[in-house]
Formats: sequence, C-alpha cells, structure tokens
Amino acid sequence: MSEEKNLARTASGTVVSNKMNKTITVLVERRIKHPLYGKYIKRSKKIHAHDADNQCQEGDKVTIEETRPISKSKAWKLSSIDRKATIID
Repeated sequence: MSEEKNLARTASGTVVSNKMNKTITVLVERRIKHPLYGKYIKRSKKIHAHDADNQCQEGDKVTIEETRPISKSKAWKLSSIDRKATIID
C-alpha cells in the first residue's frame, strides 16, 4: 500500500503571459449554467503557475495542478504542456 493518490486539483488553460522568470499566467475558462435561465456562461480566471524550466510560450495549452504556496501569488505548478502554440511569421 505504498501507492499515493494524487489529490491535487488540476485545471487546463491557455498561457497568456510568460514574461516573469519561472512564472506563467494561465487563463482558465469554465462554463457554468445560469441557475434561473439555464444558459451557459463563460467564467474565467487568471492563475499564476510555477514553470521551473521556463519552457512555456504564450498561446500554449497547459495543465496545471495545485501545490503548496510558492510565493504570494503562486500556489499552482505546471503539470504538462498539452499543445504548443503555432508560430506564424
């Protein structure tokens, strides 16, 4: 029974900024249903995540997971890069 369950929350989103050192800003969008009218509404949040190797670029689709607080604004870390952004010249 040495298996550990990963209980950390995960979120998927788009990298909107990588200008800070070892930090990315991820825009996480979710759709919720309006309680009265039933229409789906987009809700979004920008989350700072730890990117130790500075490997993400703007436009990448990434998965982040919750971790212990790393700084005042960072409590998430990069889990995986799902899709790299296409570079248009």
